[in-house]
Amino acid sequence: MSTEPSQNTTPPAEHWRSYGPLGLHPILVHAMEAFNEHGYHGTSVRDIAGRVGVTVPALYYHYDNKQALLATLLETSIKDVLDRCRAAAGEAGDDPLARFCGMVESIVLYMAHRQQLAFLDTEIRSLEPQNRARYVALRDYLEHMLLDSVEAGRARGVFTTPIPADATRSVLIMCQGVANWFRADGPLTAEEVAERHVLLSLGAVGHPGAVTGDFTIPLPRHSSLAPVPSPRASGSHTP
Repeated sequence: MSTEPSQNTTPPAEHWRSYGPLGLHPILVHAMEAFNEHGYHGTSVRDIAGRVGVTVPALYYHYDNKQALLATLLETSIKDVLDRCRAAAGEAGDDPLARFCGMVESIVLYMAHRQQLAFLDTEIRSLEPQNRARYVALRDYLEHMLLDSVEAGRARGVFTTPIPADATRSVLIMCQGVANWFRADGPLTAEEVAERHVLLSLGAVGHPGAVTGDFTIPLPRHSSLAPVPSPRASGSHTP
């Protein structure tokens, strides 16, 4: 598989917020479910074949081994995140604040809507060296995209963090954690969780308004998210 992020034309503005069926091969779907339930090392190829309803040789016809299944799932996931982040950043234009907010929103929405796939990031430890290096390179690319927006924001006086690289990593860890705890039937929708994480992330990179609450989150156009109200005036906010 190529380690380069997709270079396709930026999708329509609504694309990165839209989630349809997962569209994975049935073997990958059942492998994903088995890995999430029992862990990579606790799952055998025979277990996966049994879930799919095929013989082990039939499964090997499609994928060389269990490692190939895990690597394919993880790379599929990170490439989708990257494509959505690129679309969100492209929609936001040159404004580093809007780009940062859009990318954070896109990551959190992915973690919530593609939870089972995103949760497999915990199995990075099970990747063989070559597959791990390829996956880490893609994950690093995502981190650099976000860091670039933070650095640009610092240059314009929008963000004040003195440690942009550390702040960026903490934002990513927080956003990726959504895959561990989000519940579709919980008190918050994926969109509401994304909104809150945008605000928390702005605090991490030192946006003054994130502390005072005296601003409206500049989410990209066509957003369905409402402005965050000021904590000092319930039900209101200062633009």
